[in-house]
Amino acid sequence: MLDLDGTENKTNLGANAILGVSMACCRAGAAQKGISLYRHINELAGKPPMCMPVPCFNVINGGVHAGNYLAFQEFFLIPVGATTFAEAMKLGSETYHNLKAIIKKKYGLDSTAVGDEGGFAPAVADPEEGLQLLLEAIDQAGHKGKILIGSDPASSEFWKEKEQVYVRSSGALDDGAMDDDVLGVPCPGKDPHRFTKDLDFKCKEPKASQKKSREEMVKLYKHFCDTYPIALLEDPFAEEDFEGHAQLTAIVGDKVEIVGDDLYCTNTKRVQMGLDKKATNAMLLKVNQIGSVTESIAAWQLCKDNKWGVFVSHRSGETEDTFIADLTVGLGTGHLKTGAPCRSERLAKYNQLLRIEEESSLKFCGKHFRQPWTLEGSGGY
Repeated sequence: MLDLDGTENKTNLGANAILGVSMACCRAGAAQKGISLYRHINELAGKPPMCMPVPCFNVINGGVHAGNYLAFQEFFLIPVGATTFAEAMKLGSETYHNLKAIIKKKYGLDSTAVGDEGGFAPAVADPEEGLQLLLEAIDQAGHKGKILIGSDPASSEFWKEKEQVYVRSSGALDDGAMDDDVLGVPCPGKDPHRFTKDLDFKCKEPKASQKKSREEMVKLYKHFCDTYPIALLEDPFAEEDFEGHAQLTAIVGDKVEIVGDDLYCTNTKRVQMGLDKKATNAMLLKVNQIGSVTESIAAWQLCKDNKWGVFVSHRSGETEDTFIADLTVGLGTGHLKTGAPCRSERLAKYNQLLRIEEESSLKFCGKHFRQPWTLEGSGGY
């Protein structure tokens, strides 16, 4: 199909059409063999060790996925202390419902409405307040020490051109203001020296103190990682900011998984750029981001060969299709995100993983989610 399309970005046939056929062929292959889809995917990938993944529950929504003023898009519960996938679901679900009770008490009933991925969207603006809510919910649920936390700031959404955010009271552009906030990151068709991070990008009257330089954001993320049990940060910098990602990875990458999503788009060419620049230590894998199962496996293979983590993901606009549940098991990626334990399009994947665990008796990855090949008995990569 890629040859038939003949373009770099699937312009002729379209990525949606190619992906639909690709996934259908994959399922047909499993049916023809008379085996489960995850086992067929495992064979296509060269039979890497399989394991049950750690579910990363997105339980607080912000950014463009929610109507609050929170800049960071997602906050995760990561139940690494469970012994099975079923127990991980229990830990996550209990904490999720305790979080709801806490949010209702602090912010009112209207803050318990859920965002695009089933997480709550409380009236919170400060990312640190979101992290504190997670810790409180974990403690109240009785799971302290068993659940780590993570976040997807989706920071491409709060990149702002200085012309848009620094304006004198007269209305004239303040070109010379806040030179320390200049970001030297290339962006096609735009001056790379005119960008800053605006953590108040959803507010009608953003505060100057919430406009951050790259260096200030590195310090902020480091503060979060030093203060909270953070195990994962996804897209902490914008989609062309390899240098910002590399700076953060160099500082916290030994204990925190830094995941590239917008940075890589599950594209092997982009991933190779990340490898060369030491930008991150993990890639987000979305089959409908790259457009075929074949290319998804190729991107996973490149990461695996370089001992990078691979974080399988749903999309914010989802269906009840469960393909990625089989994909994460078949590739042995160790972790996935597919929303909160809420809403049928999210629960469908979790239910499929519960069925796979019952059928297969595969080991749960737990604390090995970043490096699933280190799981005892996995056989390694």
